[in-house]
Amino acid sequence: MPPTSVVVTLDKSTNFSLLQVDDSEKQRTASTKQYSWLLLLKAQRILSFFPWVTMGVSKTYLSVKNRIASSDSTKDEVKYKEKIMYKFVKSFLAISVIILGVELFAYFQNWDLNYIPNEAMGLVHSCYMSWIGFRGEYIAPFITMLSQFCVLLFLIQSVDRFILGIGFFWIKFKKIKPLIDDDGFCDVEKASTFPMVLVQIPMCNEREVYQQSIAAVCQLDWPKDRILIQVLDDSSDEVIQILIRNEVNLWKEKGVNIIYRHRFVRTGYKAGNLHSAMCCDYVKNYEFVAILDADFQPNPDFLLLTVPHFKGKPDLGLVQARWSFVNKDENLLTRLQNINLCFHFEVEQQVNGHFLNFFGFNGTAGVWRIKALEESGGWLERTTVEDMDIAVRAHLNGWKFIYLNDVRVLCELPESYEAYKKQQHRWHSGPMQLFRLCLPAILSSKISKWKKANLIFLFFLLRKMILPFYSFTLFCVILPLTMFIPEAELPIWVICYVPVTMSILNILPSPKSFPFLMPYLLFENTMSVTKFNAMISGLFQLGSAYEWVVTKKTGRSSESDLLAFCERESKGLNDERIQRRLSDSGLEMMGKLKEQETQIVVEKKKNRIYRKEVVLALLLLTAAARSLLSAHGIHFYFLLFQGLSFLVVGLDLIGEQVN
Repeated sequence: MPPTSVVVTLDKSTNFSLLQVDDSEKQRTASTKQYSWLLLLKAQRILSFFPWVTMGVSKTYLSVKNRIASSDSTKDEVKYKEKIMYKFVKSFLAISVIILGVELFAYFQNWDLNYIPNEAMGLVHSCYMSWIGFRGEYIAPFITMLSQFCVLLFLIQSVDRFILGIGFFWIKFKKIKPLIDDDGFCDVEKASTFPMVLVQIPMCNEREVYQQSIAAVCQLDWPKDRILIQVLDDSSDEVIQILIRNEVNLWKEKGVNIIYRHRFVRTGYKAGNLHSAMCCDYVKNYEFVAILDADFQPNPDFLLLTVPHFKGKPDLGLVQARWSFVNKDENLLTRLQNINLCFHFEVEQQVNGHFLNFFGFNGTAGVWRIKALEESGGWLERTTVEDMDIAVRAHLNGWKFIYLNDVRVLCELPESYEAYKKQQHRWHSGPMQLFRLCLPAILSSKISKWKKANLIFLFFLLRKMILPFYSFTLFCVILPLTMFIPEAELPIWVICYVPVTMSILNILPSPKSFPFLMPYLLFENTMSVTKFNAMISGLFQLGSAYEWVVTKKTGRSSESDLLAFCERESKGLNDERIQRRLSDSGLEMMGKLKEQETQIVVEKKKNRIYRKEVVLALLLLTAAARSLLSAHGIHFYFLLFQGLSFLVVGLDLIGEQVN
């Protein structure tokens, strides 16, 4: 750009000149000032960001500190023979810490951590050389072989997920779904043309959800004289028994055909409860039975959308509806559960139902043909997964299943990690118990070889045993080991690319959950400890394999605010009815009820400290420190974040606190 020129005119025309003034100095001065102001503004923005970060970190630290301070250390979370696993993890951690100390010493001595030096310099250096030689010759081959085996299992399971994904997209693309016979199921003007349906609501100490569950079932759209509702109460609390019985009586007064059953001896848990109910004489008058757990709230048209599928299909034994969750956005834990269960229902159940006419019964939100139950042996108390047990036995007897992805029944997800962990333990130990019991029956059954192979290798081994085995072994044992034994290093594609790809496939049925992709991947690896532990317990019949803990409910409803208000308004009337119905005994029960409510208000929420998860967190963070020394890159970041994920779960910082 040309320099600026200033023309100056003088009075005397003889004395004039053109003065050229270069103002680059002024521009330089102005530019310097502007740059200084720009730097000051940026510095101000940076400095204003620090208080916000500090405040966030401070609040997070105080929240973590308060939750840890309220932890309940009186409960022993490690029990039965699982202590063997806990001791193994602790020993693994102790050895890793010692090796990390040696590696730190070698690092500060400028010794190469990845190969054997040519010459030894001193006794310590000689010992270090001997350790490197020993690990390279004896330990590394074993770790490499084990890791290759786990990677093979990992790839097989990934192929299975990929094939399921293709089936899911095919169903979506073709818009395939089960159809009802066009001739019509029954005459809506003649109630006698409707089949007799039995509806069962098994429950046990379900104080938070019994009202909304019974209310939803009592409003099912079906002729009143063609339906019978059984409330199967296994509650051990006398007050809850009175409350549920009173609720049943209220609906009975409104003309609903409903009865209350309570067992004095609670054997067999849910399976025993259902078996006892099916032994009643009047059950022979019914053709179908719908099972709805205590926190499930079916829409009024639930039976109208499910039962008609049985028409013209005498070999159809089960119609399963999908679960829908009222609290899926309540916290991070429920969001991550929703991802898993969306994949289970949208992909696994739908694909298996369409292509194989078989899937695992989900235990609730399904309608059974009573004849199929009877011919398959009925409800058995031999495992903690009675739903999967009856499904496998019905499949072996030639019965077919239909899954309805469009029919949804509202229910709850566990909001605390403790409740979720107990649920997952039962869901992963039970299938291994069942596999031991059913294997001879599967091999000797008359079903096709393809169906036998599907049951043994896909349904049980691959999806119930191999998945938790390789997840725990590969990411919680082998990966930390390879940091201290670099000769057996895992490739990056095993650590990063394939897991992320599989997580994306898992999250496709719930696209709104994509922002939680990485937390989901880390959390699934964290849960592999519980699932692996449960799988071992069920496979080898350890003590905890037979544990049955009712999943804790919060009583959240689909119309949360409105329904909660209605319940609060009707609470006084309900208490008054108890007094009127039961006179003196009712007054006594009212006293107990008020005492319990007082205790519930006073009782504080507490955290649990999960020691296995905390110890594994320390192990992974130790391995991350070793990875940082040798600049492993992606391995370091994976171990760091996975270790932090274990720490968050181990300190019970995910989900809600429990009473």
